[in-house]
Amino acid sequence: MITPWKKVGSKPVGDFRIFKLRSDICINPRTGKEHDFYVLETVGWVNVIALTPARELVMVQQYRIGSQTVELEIPGGMMDAGETDPVATAVRELREETGYEGENARLLGQVWSNPAILNNRTYTVLIENCQLRHDVEFDQGEDLTTLLVPAAEIPQLVADGKIGHSLVVAALYHFDLWQRGLKK
Repeated sequence: MITPWKKVGSKPVGDFRIFKLRSDICINPRTGKEHDFYVLETVGWVNVIALTPARELVMVQQYRIGSQTVELEIPGGMMDAGETDPVATAVRELREETGYEGENARLLGQVWSNPAILNNRTYTVLIENCQLRHDVEFDQGEDLTTLLVPAAEIPQLVADGKIGHSLVVAALYHFDLWQRGLKK
């Protein structure tokens, strides 16, 4: 059985605006030896499954610096300082990025973003009956195009590699589970 590693030390390494880096010293319970780990500390992230009355997903295309690719994604973003409710963050992000609003917003699921090196969770929020009601309000670092994609086409887009952002794929899996009645 796997035993949690005992943390015997921790020190900040750097503060980089959207994340902090820390170094943790932990004891391997199997060997008893110390090991140095690096952890990225960041706020929670939110992904939005925005479903229109015509069963289309409100999606965005945007350029991603890390991969240097234009990605097809669902709306989402980081929880701002002081935000503790992923559902409220999702409603805000959907409106800012796409101008859409909807009803019955609720948490569909959550995953650890990357538990090997990140300390945060990514939340998937479903918002139904979404309609375009506002102008977009992009952050300084955003440049997005909004698209409506029939929900029935999503599995093929993932299968074809047209949707490649891992946390978006995880959110779409929560959506698939909801459609099959396995999530409420």
